[in-house]
Amino acid sequence: MNQVKIMKKLVYLFLGLTVITLTFSCKDQKPAPAVEKDTTIIAEETIEDKSLYGRCGDGSAMHTLELITDKGDTLYISINDDSVSNVKGGLGVGDRMAVMLAHEATADEPAKAKEVVNMTTLLGKWVSLDKSFELQEGGVVVSDITEPKPLVDWKICNGLLVLSADTFSIYELGADSLLLENDKGIYAYKRLK
Repeated sequence: MNQVKIMKKLVYLFLGLTVITLTFSCKDQKPAPAVEKDTTIIAEETIEDKSLYGRCGDGSAMHTLELITDKGDTLYISINDDSVSNVKGGLGVGDRMAVMLAHEATADEPAKAKEVVNMTTLLGKWVSLDKSFELQEGGVVVSDITEPKPLVDWKICNGLLVLSADTFSIYELGADSLLLENDKGIYAYKRLK
């Protein structure tokens, strides 16, 4: 009878050690990462942002942007092609701007902008038929958290608007309208006041 009790204790001890061993060995293992359908985040993390950031100066005019950079430099940048404006959101003195250069200034030619985004005009509440969100200072987005993929942050990277995990080119930005474009189409938003 003593041998049966000893055998039972050994079995329980063995089972207990097995559970403890499995618990600690599984603790260090990490699940395999899920394959993302949208590789924007991966691409965005590997792409260096070459935008210039600063404020629109009072020396700005129809074809020239006076940009007072975050580093304190004052740059005069040619902003318009012959017939098409590459400025999204207009020029307002003191407004925060993001500029992608087509080329830097040389001895013969001033710097030329490829894309200019007025980040101050971009701020605010935007609505469409099926989505609404508010872009706030500091890269914060306030949106409906009940959506499957709620928007939580935004930034400009190389002239593109990155809204959480989605990247858009700004097709048009006006006082009351915002048109965003990606490979799935063009999305139209109206400013909510």
